Amino acid sequence: MSSIVTEKDVLNALSQVMDPELRRDLVSLKMIKDIRIDGSKVALTVELTTPACPLRQQIQRDVEQALLALDEVDSVDVTMGARVPEDKKIRDLPIKNIIAVGSGKGGVGKSTVAVNLAVALAGCGAKVGLLDADIYGPNVPMMMGVHALPPTPQGKGIQPAEAYGVKVMSIGFMVSQGQPLIWRGPMLHSAIQQFLQDVDWGELDYLIIDLPPGTGDVQLSLVQTVPLSGGVIVTTPQQVSYDDAARAVSMFKKMDVPILGVVENMSYLRMPDGSLRRLFGEGGGEQLAGLAGAPLLGNIPIEEAVREGGDQGAPVVISDPESASAQVLMGLATSVAARMSMIDLG
Repeated sequence: MSSIVTEKDVLNALSQVMDPELRRDLVSLKMIKDIRIDGSKVALTVELTTPACPLRQQIQRDVEQALLALDEVDSVDVTMGARVPEDKKIRDLPIKNIIAVGSGKGGVGKSTVAVNLAVALAGCGAKVGLLDADIYGPNVPMMMGVHALPPTPQGKGIQPAEAYGVKVMSIGFMVSQGQPLIWRGPMLHSAIQQFLQDVDWGELDYLIIDLPPGTGDVQLSLVQTVPLSGGVIVTTPQQVSYDDAARAVSMFKKMDVPILGVVENMSYLRMPDGSLRRLFGEGGGEQLAGLAGAPLLGNIPIEEAVREGGDQGAPVVISDPESASAQVLMGLATSVAARMSMIDLG
């Protein structure tokens, strides 16, 4: 070898390697850490902006190829890590990002999306909490298969339940099954404030909040209590769902909450012959995404496995990960994490 590779050579080579999701090079994204050079051997760490990165293997291959293209390098050892960027607007809570899942109307699968998003992110290695803020219809405990909170140690905050690696909090843990909650604004605000500040969430990369349908007191209480890092809007294809979801888009925009994207649920039913039946029409998700100025993050098909998972407390990304709906929902998790990283990185 006529010369020895330097750290500057390594960084110059890696400045040509792009993150496919963020579309910026790894050096400017400050993903390259702990460069170690021993003669012709180079070792380093690539610190991704989310553990849910779907393209980590591609990025690792691109880094190895870029460095092995240098004449002075014979071997490369790449360690893949992750550090979730923090939303600087969040203060007084050990939570890096707070993501709200909302809809304009009930019955579109908002809670299903929130639950599976949380579980999929946790499955990628992220620290995740799930807050059921649907005070009037708290379905998250059933869908997560948990029905009670653990004891609260003396001197500690309220301990959340835990399932599938996700910390879970819901008003459903505190009322009898079937008991109606007839609360107005001040009580709603107090409950949301307690869920956020008095629960011992620990350190979280993402807190997913399942909002109630519509645009009312709970949403206003949330934005007054803590800034939301981003929002995901769930709709179905038909026009009536689009009209209502458009109000959720307007709400997020008025509250200065970045819209990460739109999810269209119940998009189609796959028939035995492979054809698709659009039972609820088509195009609502694309139309809403255009209105929101955000991407359509996924089209979830109608599958029995989704309903079964929700009823049995085993989200479909766990109970039937090979199903088409689970694949869409796992892709949703990676897309949301990537979009969150783009917002945080500016």
